[in-house]
Amino acid sequence: MGDVLVVQNSRSGGPGRLAGWLAEAGHELDIVLAHDGAPLPDRLGHDAMIMLGGGYLPSEDDRAPWLADARRLVGQALAEGVPLLGICLGGQMLAEVAGGEVTGDMGAPENGSIPLTIRPEAAGDPLFRDLPPVVPAVEHHKDAITALPAGAVWLAETQACPHQAFRVGERAWGVQFHPEVLPERIKEWRADGFDPDEVYAGAVADEPVSTPIWREVTMRFAALVTEHAVSVSGSPSPV
Repeated sequence: MGDVLVVQNSRSGGPGRLAGWLAEAGHELDIVLAHDGAPLPDRLGHDAMIMLGGGYLPSEDDRAPWLADARRLVGQALAEGVPLLGICLGGQMLAEVAGGEVTGDMGAPENGSIPLTIRPEAAGDPLFRDLPPVVPAVEHHKDAITALPAGAVWLAETQACPHQAFRVGERAWGVQFHPEVLPERIKEWRADGFDPDEVYAGAVADEPVSTPIWREVTMRFAALVTEHAVSVSGSPSPV
């Protein structure tokens, strides 16, 4: 079916369970380990892109010089209508590239499984439609999107960090949370002010609820990837 570029911005922050779900939908992942120096393509020749998280602000080129190329690819995806999913840093990058604002160390940090409120605007969204009013999602951040791009559709929020999910245009989504993460990954995270055992236990308790929801959202994204691949080539790309 489709060929999905996955940009990995930290050594341990891979696509997680999204990889299995997208493979189930027939898609092939091209994972670029940007954090380890693997070069990003000059142009986005893929059917979709996923921009993963990392411990940087979207424009911290002094700490992560590949981010300039990552922003360029996000801009191309937006301009050409290529399906895009930005996660944590990736969501912040989408917001910034499209004209929004991101602020470091903003507000109360979020860590562990947090209840998201799905906003009324999500009713017509291809990914977030018909979700329960409140859904759990794994968080791990202290930076935040402080202004959405003009025209963006605001899809989900929490009290501590309002801009949890949004859409830009027809095919680009940014999320502050981590739909790819299972509770075991949380054991590798440490955040000041949080009890790691309590955070892990909360995520384990929420996992039976959260997994089916984020699997469904991912499969909806996968369907859009297939649709885009067919529209570009006239037939699904070989896997």
